[in-house]
Amino acid sequence: MRTLREHGALSRAQLAVRSGLSKATVSSLVTDLELRGLVHSAGVSAGGQGRPGQLVDLRPTSVCGIGLDVHVGHVGAAVTDLSGELLFRRRVLCDVPGIGPERAIDQLAELANTALAEVEGLVGPPVGLTVSVPGLVDRDAGTVTFAPRLRWRDVAVADGLAARTRLPLDHIAVDNDANLGAEAELATMSGNVTDLAYLTGDFGIGCGVIAGGRLIRGSIGFAGEIGHMAMDPLGPYCSCGRRGCWETQVGLGALLHACADPDDPVRDPTLDLDKRMGIVRARAEQRDRRTLDALHQIGTALGLGVAVLVNLLNPAVVVLGGYFAALPEWLVEPIRNEVVANVLAPGAGGARVVGSTLGFTAATTGGALAALHRVLDDPTVVPTSQPDDEEAPA
Repeated sequence: MRTLREHGALSRAQLAVRSGLSKATVSSLVTDLELRGLVHSAGVSAGGQGRPGQLVDLRPTSVCGIGLDVHVGHVGAAVTDLSGELLFRRRVLCDVPGIGPERAIDQLAELANTALAEVEGLVGPPVGLTVSVPGLVDRDAGTVTFAPRLRWRDVAVADGLAARTRLPLDHIAVDNDANLGAEAELATMSGNVTDLAYLTGDFGIGCGVIAGGRLIRGSIGFAGEIGHMAMDPLGPYCSCGRRGCWETQVGLGALLHACADPDDPVRDPTLDLDKRMGIVRARAEQRDRRTLDALHQIGTALGLGVAVLVNLLNPAVVVLGGYFAALPEWLVEPIRNEVVANVLAPGAGGARVVGSTLGFTAATTGGALAALHRVLDDPTVVPTSQPDDEEAPA
């Protein structure tokens, strides 16, 4: 299934070559996947020598994956089909720290149920749901261990959603937003990129690291909390209780404080983040001095932290996500200047700094794609259409 997802329709012979399996095994597996409705015949291969082969391809609408996203000022949802095509996306503004975890989970459940209703009849049942959270997560337990910006500690998100939706508990997962964003960026990035660092840009800052094509989680799953790297021991207090964390210098709060007064529309939490960033962009394009100075300040501080990342990890690409992705024209150059000046390896270690193409949607997209891993890892979670499943080929 992963081979078909990566390469598109293939004949059984081509699948055997690409997978390294025997033709007999491939034939048996394809028959099983057809019984589960996950693949279908897709015409006849053209060209080449010998008898034309019958092509096999995924059935994109056979199942779907759901991604949910919880942040300081909103909750969001996305649904993708088996091929990764987006079917539904929505973001709802709400004061997540203010309403508390129980009401926030109510909002997430309502959004998940709305998403399922919207795609009903267009795609098959959901095989999984993944919740993206800006904080430390216990993936095995489905709980948020600590999310300082949300003011959440030991919140049983998976249990709460299972009780509020029609999805069973084993279909629900919880993960860090930067990790999901990194995997979404890797899936949508052109070229053979296997090493990248993805920076979230919100009120908090996180980093998802891909090395050798694999997500790096660390020994107990807490890797990537770079927003709490101490950059100034005498700096302002952070939401985590420490002083001078990187996110106090480059988080969305730092940008808004630097570029606008408290009564400015860009400081209005009831205004969607895309609209607020649109205002900042417009002012930068009009060469508003305060805005340009603020962006240069943020870009320089970002560059110092990115240089640490590049020295430590040597990624091929550093992807700027979240609000950073809305302002690359003004952030990338000062970041690159600091990286060149502070990275030991010549040519900044070959690292490119680029803006995300997914922006604020990376985490929900990554969540939906991660939900699909459940069927890609084990297609037998989808039942066969024949009466006696025990007779289906293994």
